[in-house]
Amino acid sequence: MPQHVPDRLEDLPYAAHLAPHTGPLRSDARYDTVHFDGGEYADTSAAGATFLECALTGVSLSGVKLRQARFNEVWVQAGRWVACDLADSDWQDSSVVGGVLAGLAAHGSALRRVVFRGCKLEAVNLRAAVLRDVVFEDCLLRDVDFADARLTDVTFPGSTLEEVRLRGAALGGVDLRGALRLDLPDGHQGLRGALISNTQLIELAPQFAHALGITVKED
Repeated sequence: MPQHVPDRLEDLPYAAHLAPHTGPLRSDARYDTVHFDGGEYADTSAAGATFLECALTGVSLSGVKLRQARFNEVWVQAGRWVACDLADSDWQDSSVVGGVLAGLAAHGSALRRVVFRGCKLEAVNLRAAVLRDVVFEDCLLRDVDFADARLTDVTFPGSTLEEVRLRGAALGGVDLRGALRLDLPDGHQGLRGALISNTQLIELAPQFAHALGITVKED
């Protein structure tokens, strides 16, 4: 897990080596120590591309195809990614700081040692994805689907979870205690292997009771 997530471009260990990007995105391209700054890309394809030690600041992606793309040691700041295809993409040792990720198809993706900080994730499909050592810090996760995914050592400090689905997910070392809100439409489904607080247990008690066929009434 990254011990420190830089908040500024100049704090990146490879900042001095970054070269500005020019031109369109291309499928199967290799981007090594490239800085994408403030560009807007729409309805194009970078499927199968590799991003190594890259920085993306203020970049807007709309309808961009990034299926099977690889992101290794990538820093994303204040981006807006909408309706992009990130299915089967691979993320490692990367950070997403601020910005909006909405309507993303990221099913089957693999995320290892990735930090999301201060982000809004809405209508993100992470079905059957594999997440290991991932942190969602001070994020809003709304209508995020982890169904049939595998989550290992994933934490949510300071984050709000609204309509987050975990049905069929396999959890190991998933710590939900730091979450500010847990709104799980699937109820207890998929929570096996998660760590929750006493307060969260009380909040989820009606769902657990319903699942067990228990009727709770006041005297």
